[in-house]
Amino acid sequence: MDTLSSPIPASAAADTAMSARRVLGAYLQEARAECLRYLRNPGFVLPSLLFPAVFYLMFAVVLGLGNSADGPRFLLGTYSTFGVMAPGLFGFGVSLAMERGNGLLTLKRALPMPPAAYLLGKMAMAMLMALVIVGLLQALAVLAAGVQLSPVQMLRLGVSGVLGALPFCALGLLIGTLVKGDAAPALVNLLYLPMALLSGLWFPLSMLPPVLRTLAPVWPSHHLNMLAQSAVGFDTGSAWPHVVWLAVFTVAVTTLAGWRLRRHG
Repeated sequence: MDTLSSPIPASAAADTAMSARRVLGAYLQEARAECLRYLRNPGFVLPSLLFPAVFYLMFAVVLGLGNSADGPRFLLGTYSTFGVMAPGLFGFGVSLAMERGNGLLTLKRALPMPPAAYLLGKMAMAMLMALVIVGLLQALAVLAAGVQLSPVQMLRLGVSGVLGALPFCALGLLIGTLVKGDAAPALVNLLYLPMALLSGLWFPLSMLPPVLRTLAPVWPSHHLNMLAQSAVGFDTGSAWPHVVWLAVFTVAVTTLAGWRLRRHG
């Protein structure tokens, strides 16, 4: 009988299937471990959840911006963007830098697990946190600020937030390859807060100087904010230029970060 045309033995097929199941299981276990590790860390969870929620309540309800028809809706989009930036920047940037510094990343590489599982686990954590943040802000907007959202708008904002966390995961990954240890939180904050301000998340872009307004499209947070504003009912033009810009940014920054991680560890 021709061996090339003979069927694959059942034992070999079972071994191949088992190998695939084990690889998938490794990815799932790493993602689960990363999510549990961060959810059990109040120093990460509480600021990530409370900062955008408290800011939204302060500006949309307490300080009276809720008296206008569009104020709470506009702030829902901006603070959703502001909120989903943090898990990627801090979850990737700060934790990766510290884990490189204390040798945990070296240990992870020595373990019998797929190389990408470590990074995909952190990405899953950031996307889960983004979903929780956007859901919390939507609940506050509807219950406390009286914003009326259709199911489609809520779904669009949720999808924008979850997928919008990816560019900031890429940026956090790059930061984590640039610095180690205690320098990472300072660098992330030095980028996070000015980027939010210069993207029009705290004030409308019309209130910024003309030079800063022209530079707003440089920041990924600006493009994500445009998608968030479109999701809650504002006319921001076609969404595709913003989607393409964020996709190109994510791929380019991830490629650069991966190259640095392979070279510098």
